Amino acid sequence: MPEYLLLLLLVLPFVGSLAIASLLRTAARTLPSWLAGSVALLATILTASYYPSVTNGKVVRYEIAWLPELGLNFTLRLDGFAWLFTMLVTAIGFLVVLYARYYMSAEDPIPRFFSFLLAFMGAMLGVVLSGNIILLSIFWELTSIFSFLLIGYWYHNANARDGARMALTITGIGGFCLLVGFLLIGHIVGSYDLDRVLASGDIIREHPLYLPALVLILIGALTKSAQFPFHFWLPNAMAAPTPVSAYLHSATMVKAGVFLLVRLWPALSGTFEWFWLVGLAGISTLLLGAYFAIFQRDLKGLLAYSTISHLGLITTLLSLGSPLAAVAAVFHMVNHATFKASLFMAAGIIDHETGTRDMQKLSGLFRYLPYTASLAMVACAAMAGVPLLNGFLSKEMFFAEAVETHADSILDRALPYIATLAGAFSVAYSIRFIHTVFFGPPPTDIPKPHPHEPPRWMRFPVESLVFACLIVGIVPSLSIGPFLHTAVLSVLGPETPYYSLAVWHGFNLPLVMSIVAMLGGAALYFALHNYLARCEDGPPIFRHLRGQRIFERILVTLSWKWARWLEANIGTRRLQPQLRIVAVVAFLAAFLPLHFSGFDAKLPPVRGVDPAFVMLWIIGMLSALAAAFLAKYHRFAALLLIGGSGIVTCVTFAWLSAPDLAITQLLVEIVTTVLLLLGLRWLPKRLGKIDESATFSARLRRLRDFAIAVACGVGMSILAYAVMTLPVPDTIANFFLERAYSEGGGRNVVNVILVDFRGFDTMGEIAVLGIVGLTVFALLRRFRPATESIGLPEQQRIQNAYDDAQPERNKGDTVRDYLFVPSVVMQWLFPVVITFAIYLFMRGHDLPGGGFAAGITMAIAFLLQYLAGGTRWAEDRLRILPLRWIAFGLLIAAATGAGSWFFGYPFLTSHSQYLTLPLIGKVPTASALLFDLGVFSLVVGATVLILIAIAHQSIRTYRVKTAPKTEDA
Repeated sequence: MPEYLLLLLLVLPFVGSLAIASLLRTAARTLPSWLAGSVALLATILTASYYPSVTNGKVVRYEIAWLPELGLNFTLRLDGFAWLFTMLVTAIGFLVVLYARYYMSAEDPIPRFFSFLLAFMGAMLGVVLSGNIILLSIFWELTSIFSFLLIGYWYHNANARDGARMALTITGIGGFCLLVGFLLIGHIVGSYDLDRVLASGDIIREHPLYLPALVLILIGALTKSAQFPFHFWLPNAMAAPTPVSAYLHSATMVKAGVFLLVRLWPALSGTFEWFWLVGLAGISTLLLGAYFAIFQRDLKGLLAYSTISHLGLITTLLSLGSPLAAVAAVFHMVNHATFKASLFMAAGIIDHETGTRDMQKLSGLFRYLPYTASLAMVACAAMAGVPLLNGFLSKEMFFAEAVETHADSILDRALPYIATLAGAFSVAYSIRFIHTVFFGPPPTDIPKPHPHEPPRWMRFPVESLVFACLIVGIVPSLSIGPFLHTAVLSVLGPETPYYSLAVWHGFNLPLVMSIVAMLGGAALYFALHNYLARCEDGPPIFRHLRGQRIFERILVTLSWKWARWLEANIGTRRLQPQLRIVAVVAFLAAFLPLHFSGFDAKLPPVRGVDPAFVMLWIIGMLSALAAAFLAKYHRFAALLLIGGSGIVTCVTFAWLSAPDLAITQLLVEIVTTVLLLLGLRWLPKRLGKIDESATFSARLRRLRDFAIAVACGVGMSILAYAVMTLPVPDTIANFFLERAYSEGGGRNVVNVILVDFRGFDTMGEIAVLGIVGLTVFALLRRFRPATESIGLPEQQRIQNAYDDAQPERNKGDTVRDYLFVPSVVMQWLFPVVITFAIYLFMRGHDLPGGGFAAGITMAIAFLLQYLAGGTRWAEDRLRILPLRWIAFGLLIAAATGAGSWFFGYPFLTSHSQYLTLPLIGKVPTASALLFDLGVFSLVVGATVLILIAIAHQSIRTYRVKTAPKTEDA
């Protein structure tokens, strides 16, 4: 199979998600489910076709150059273990989609559900297929985000919202720790490539940073797989729709953690730290999960805690550091996926047909749902480890490893007894599921008193999975044997041991442990039967120790007590103290590293200073000082003066032979000045003049602020001057000057750096600019100015009176008389400014200009129209649609970067050449021009979006609070 089809396999679910999301909310269930099912089935077929390419330890890799100098490439990697897991994700995903088609109500927003489900499938495939550990961490976080959306799908339900928030918080914190751990691993190995990491196990384990990296990675894996002490989020995620629970618990979300442990097993396992950290977490989870499952009243709660327990079993196996234990762990991951997905679907059918999942209300359902009951009983038997079912085989392998000596510690010696006890617990809760729900008298207290078998195709996924449990349990060597061998060979390589998947291994100690567990579990259930029929939800001893309650208290402590303390001692609604904190922190962040690194602040002597240049800067500094002095009571004058400092900066750039920066600075000054002028009128008025008899504390406060300002300004000046004047051999500036034309195809070095050499940085910056524009717009939509600022300015009140006195005038089409001449000039300038913007854009690669300057110029053209005619006049004549400008800019910039992939170059690699045009001749062109077009479009969209947000304040209707009338009035 071609390697590039791995990219199709990864992208396919995301494309399907976007296609389904575009459907109307009122779309019927059929079309979204058909689209989702087709995508999942196609992904399954595509994955299956790769099997011959991964046998015998072979690996399929597809790599797209991204940042090769940093070892950050978009690498997809498929080996036997990834193939097996990909089959679970896609095949069970297809069955879940089919099941959800009949489970979900027609009243639910079905397109949203299937869109989230496919996006989650794509994120999980990204985790499995990533060949770069940084890329893996990105998809890891995506699984947390999309699981949050799925768990909180019924957002009108408080439990769903709380469960989704808890899952996102816990797994999000774990994901951050995982990223830091991966960065440490990359530092140790010198590469983020997964193959390099897996081949560097000895280097990693012997490095001093091994333990911190191990702890951080384990936090990420254990939080995702709900291992103790992070297990409490998983039962609270049961508020999700049952198809989501079936998918998350069987093949995706919670399996990601143990998948990662297996994936990194060759590089991290085999140490004392690995054994104790992973072993304690696994054994604790194994026992606690099984114990809690016995006492749950909710069917999904029982299955959730049983999932936690089985994940603990897998984690315990991986802690042992034995190749045979790793084989058993991989085998049980597959077995657990099949019987747990079928059990969740069966629980969903019971809930769908009876209206409840409360086991104290359910009984005797075998007479109503005989076929579903038979399927569920077989799946429960597989979960309990009954012979001739798949769960028995992996459980027997677990018992066999438990009796072996691995670390010769008290934990290792206690493992056989712990394993047997956990097996008894699993038998007990499995029998409870069967006996309580399907046998006994008919149910009398259920919302739907006449349950019946579900539709044929709703039951088909359960049948398929139960059949897999049977066929693997009866003929394991023929059914799962080749696939399991392919998977473990890719993980263990030459260390792959001999193992047998035979059903009968003779009468040995693991078989005795299985018999004891089954008999002990049955005896335990029937001993507790009467108690379980009337007990509250939750186990004895630990009933009041609820993870959700602890989580909520921690959040309250953080958000209420600590945050309120910080707000009371540091926070303020006044702008000046906030700026003081920012300035001090910024000064310390710059000063301390330079001080401890031995930075020499000794400056070279000043020579050859032009007096005119000195006078220019004296004017600029005086303007800034005057602006600071007048800012408190004369904002308009302060704004004009600070604009003077900006002009001085523009002249300085031009003086120092940086015309490109001068043009950009001038254009930015124009836009920011106009936007600030538009916002000035919404600020509350100041209260009188400064008190000459100010107290000593007030004067001291001003002196402190003055000292902070001087320290920050002088420090920044010294740093800037040192950077520009100290002799540095072979500077990076020479690198760009020498290569700007030969490699970037442009003579304007600044613009070539922005769109070629540092194009990745520029793309991030324009994305941030777009986010800032959207954020400002969203904030100003809900902005309510001070009451004294709501009234019209004096000029507008005069104009309105004049309009009222002349009713024959068309007020909507006339400009304000007090701005008649300037407004006409500004309207006439519109095509001129647009032409100038195009001129700046087209010349930007060789002469001062470029996409950013052209975008600011285009925004100025729109600003002039708003100033000339007002908001309604401008928007009646111009359809700007800034959101589309922003979207188009991001898309064209990303498409330009991705286009280089088709020619085998890294992301955003530029190409330049001369084109011969008729009547014109040779014209220099570069692919960076398209990227610059994206910069231009986004700058226009973001700037105009902010303008519109401010301008709409003038036409908004505000409610002014009035004093309540008294009886005398």
